[in-house]
Amino acid sequence: MNSSDRKTILTVLILAIFGYVVVSFLLADSQLDASIVFALGIVIGGLATMTINRTTISQSDNGQAVPTKTLYVGNLPYRANEQAVRELFEEKGQVFSVRLLKDKNTGKRRGFGFVEMSEVDANKAIKDLNEMEFQQRTLKVREAKQKQEESESSSPA
Repeated sequence: MNSSDRKTILTVLILAIFGYVVVSFLLADSQLDASIVFALGIVIGGLATMTINRTTISQSDNGQAVPTKTLYVGNLPYRANEQAVRELFEEKGQVFSVRLLKDKNTGKRRGFGFVEMSEVDANKAIKDLNEMEFQQRTLKVREAKQKQEESESSSPA
């Protein structure tokens, strides 16, 4: 469990307790069961946490949108999962998403994927992780090529 997950769990717990206190205060005169009041507190805490996390991920400290870069990660071990790859790249900076591709027919991983990071951290990750050994495989890390527009690929040259 990374520090972001721990912060989220802690935030949910704090907001759930706060929600319980607020709801029980507001509904002190009502005949509601304590378990219902607690459940309402958890719902309020969960909704607040989702709002907080969305704001934190999409904006930097000064409120500006964070420019991102998508990295291609090749030669991944087939046993590597999204969490292991995320933890490796989080050592180099802020990771927004990890997508490891699977074969449509077999469901097995194909040995490559994509990691979306902040632009500044992505450059550091390329420099530090390309040609690095990870779970007995030598990684290939570079900036991902953008998908070509369908109109470009379907029009005759």
